[in-house]
Amino acid sequence: MADALSAIPAAVLRNLSDKLYEKRKNAAYEVEGIVKQLTIAGDHDKISAVISLLTHEYTYSPQANHRKGGLIGLAAATVGLSTEAAQHLEQILPPVINSFSDQDSRVRYYACEALYNIAKVVRGEFILHFNKIFDALCKLSADSDPNVQSAAHLLDRLVKDIVTESDQFSIEEFIPLLRERMNVLNPYVRQFLVGWITVLDSVPDIDMLGFLPDFLDGLFNMLSDSSHEIRQQADSALSEFLQEIKNSPSVDYGRMAEILVQRAASPDEFTRWTAITWINEFVKLGGDQLVPYYADILGAILPCIADKEERIRVVARETNEELRAIQADPAEGFDVGAILSIARRQLSSEHEATRIESLHWISTLLNRHRTEVLSFLNDIFDTLLKSLSDPSDQVVLLVLEVHAAIAKDQYNFRQLVVFLVHKFRTDHALLERRGALIVRRLCVLLDSERVYRELSKILEGEADLDFASTLVQALNLIMLTSSELSGLRDLLKLSLVNAAGKDFFLSLYASWSHSSMAIISLCLLAQAYQHASSVIQSLTEEDINIRFLVQLDKLIHLLETPIFAYLRLQLLEPGRHIWLLKALYGLLMLLPQQSSAFKILRTRLKTVPSYSFNKEQIQRTSSGNPSTQTGYMSTGLRFSQDGDVSEDDSHVQNGINFASWLQRFEQMQQQHRLHYKSQAHTRNISISSKEVKEIQKSEEPRGLPSAAELNRPPSRTSRKGPGQLHL
Repeated sequence: MADALSAIPAAVLRNLSDKLYEKRKNAAYEVEGIVKQLTIAGDHDKISAVISLLTHEYTYSPQANHRKGGLIGLAAATVGLSTEAAQHLEQILPPVINSFSDQDSRVRYYACEALYNIAKVVRGEFILHFNKIFDALCKLSADSDPNVQSAAHLLDRLVKDIVTESDQFSIEEFIPLLRERMNVLNPYVRQFLVGWITVLDSVPDIDMLGFLPDFLDGLFNMLSDSSHEIRQQADSALSEFLQEIKNSPSVDYGRMAEILVQRAASPDEFTRWTAITWINEFVKLGGDQLVPYYADILGAILPCIADKEERIRVVARETNEELRAIQADPAEGFDVGAILSIARRQLSSEHEATRIESLHWISTLLNRHRTEVLSFLNDIFDTLLKSLSDPSDQVVLLVLEVHAAIAKDQYNFRQLVVFLVHKFRTDHALLERRGALIVRRLCVLLDSERVYRELSKILEGEADLDFASTLVQALNLIMLTSSELSGLRDLLKLSLVNAAGKDFFLSLYASWSHSSMAIISLCLLAQAYQHASSVIQSLTEEDINIRFLVQLDKLIHLLETPIFAYLRLQLLEPGRHIWLLKALYGLLMLLPQQSSAFKILRTRLKTVPSYSFNKEQIQRTSSGNPSTQTGYMSTGLRFSQDGDVSEDDSHVQNGINFASWLQRFEQMQQQHRLHYKSQAHTRNISISSKEVKEIQKSEEPRGLPSAAELNRPPSRTSRKGPGQLHL
């Protein structure tokens, strides 16, 4: 300290802390001259003493004017040192940088000025202390005082010039500092950072692209800044980097892909669009590097396919197609399970387009990597079944295609049908809304006969009789009306002619027995008219309920459609098809006379040609002798259908023992009757209990009913008109 005091006159030291700027400036010139002389003399110890004096007595002084004078003095000393300044930078820079945080804005301003002058002197030597200076400049860029900001900008430009000229700049040491500050929200700091990224990227010897993953997320974060200027600067920087990626032979796609995937889900539209554009280019350029990241990329693309912005949707769809076109192999790191997991998760998306593309992906994976997909079947099967309830028909059709692709082998086919029946059992709304669509589509995709045989086999042993009856009726209606199932109808028409028709007829019979109307329809379709008549005759009072009549009404209307044109044409030969007439008249007798179905069927039967009958034939038809009911000719000929004479009471045709099958039908119907009675009894007990409680709560005194009256079912007096069913 004594050396410094002896080197600098007291008047100079006094003026260095004066409140007037001119006096401080003149004092600084004096310090510069003194230091210059000491430098020439090579007295660096005394120079260090002068710097120490200026630091401790001035820059760290509580007096603002002292601090200002100290900063000017340090800058002057650096100028005086000239080429020798580098060896004293460790001593000069800390107090100057420390002053950037001073509470007095004028002190901060002079600190900028001092560092500017110091930098001009030392130039390249300045780089060794770059990180400390960069940190200080970053803080100054957000200074509240506009004068300080202006001074900081001048200093920043000078530092950038020095860095671009230097070959000593270490990008490896700088990147961690940059990465720490990239998520700062202050707009001035953001502009400062983007400016530095752009400048450094323009230097040929600095490989900013290699470190792009370290600050890429920060740049994307700036795309949603409220300032248009910052968004524009960030977008410009990103565009430049993307162009460099296209031209670079070596890029770390993996790390950047992880960032882009996150940013593709940003709530900001511009950020999403930029991210999906980058992903699109990565899919084109990335090659094998991106294989481990396909699942993450797909997870980003699928939601964007349904984005509210059209330009995002367009790029997302293009990217999705390009990604799906890549033939990746599990041996190369392609994770089928991860892709399936993403597709399964996106099946729950609220957007139809996303769900559709998810199904396309599952279908593609099944075609390319069936074995691997089936190993994850338990993970996706429940979700695929739930998707059958999707509000979109297009989604349901695609789900069915996926199910059909899975069910190519017998085991998975059986599993599909079993789970489908279970789904219908637990979700009656699905059966009502989509049952026909699902069954028809599966029949197209998986062979209708195979599907119906499997459904029939499962329903034959169904414990829930109500559900079994409902599903059989639905399946029967689908078979009778769907154009896709015309082959099944043609096959059933041959039930009494060849083995294939007979086998299919019998495969349905047991399960169709859950519904009397389904069996009657099946027999009419198979032209087993005598058995149809027998089934009708076997019906009891309990069987003819509202549900039965609704089904019968549907059948009568179906008889007027082209599907049953062959049956109506057979009525032109009533003598040859007596059992058909008897079956139709039997149905007519079951219908309420005021119903539209009764009128339709009666009108149809009135058109039957009367000239085909003679008295002898009518007597035969009405007689109770089975041997005389079978034909209309007096000869002993045996015909091929219900009109054929068959004197065998067991009624066997084409090897089918109809008497035995009728017995099975009656047994099944008996189970349904008992089940219905059990349900009715339970309901009656419940109703009776409620009546007792109501009577007990009644405030008016009245005589209690007897126990027999309490147990009696409530009255169901019908108000229906004549000819309508009383239930």
